[in-house]
Amino acid sequence: MEYKANINGIDIEAVYSQESIDGIFKPLLLKLSQMHDEKKKRILVMLAAPPGAGKSTLVSFLEKLSKEVIPGKKLQAIGMDGFHRRQEYLLTHKTMVDGRELPMVDIKGAPVTFDSEALRCKIQEVCREKSCKWPIYDRLLHNPVEDAITVDGDIVLLEGNYLLADIDGFRDLSELADYTISISAKEELLRKRLIDRKEASGNTRQKAEKFVDFSDMANVRLCLQKTRKADLELVVSSDTGELVLR
Repeated sequence: MEYKANINGIDIEAVYSQESIDGIFKPLLLKLSQMHDEKKKRILVMLAAPPGAGKSTLVSFLEKLSKEVIPGKKLQAIGMDGFHRRQEYLLTHKTMVDGRELPMVDIKGAPVTFDSEALRCKIQEVCREKSCKWPIYDRLLHNPVEDAITVDGDIVLLEGNYLLADIDGFRDLSELADYTISISAKEELLRKRLIDRKEASGNTRQKAEKFVDFSDMANVRLCLQKTRKADLELVVSSDTGELVLR
């Protein structure tokens, strides 16, 4: 099935096989619906994956698919990218990387460039309140947009790079979730996807490669190597690009 959407200001296209839809995604949605029935209140699902693994596209697709599979429930997809620190902050603050002091903007996307405490507080609000506001990130503006959406779903599916990361600031975030999902992939596949995405946002190919190799790939390795076990673990096939069970 071909799927097209606009994610954070960027038009994307993805293809999901009927085998994946019938064997993974539909059973997942039915399971989450059952969990909601049993809990009798909102459930929070966290989906963690390295940059370039397709997590934003997948949660958007699951939101659409849920209207067919579990029409009596509202599944709502949201992301942690709205908790990027603002561009002005990243331009004026520095951090240490491999013994060098660098502007945070040079490693935008690294854990330190997110406001993890604000993210934690907002997740707790989502778990506590029937309705609350949530920020999004616009890749064309290069900044978050505060209070952009209202979270009021029965099943809230939160995606992000570091939601399962076993690192300071993020280590116990997943304890707030009712269910967790992870996606992994080969580094080479993720590098190509990230360069393509960076170029699509207005950068030259050379500049995109330089940024990805310096900044994004460090985050990819961190996500792949320092992650907590998820309830459902998926892998991006290097041969087909399809998501399969790990």
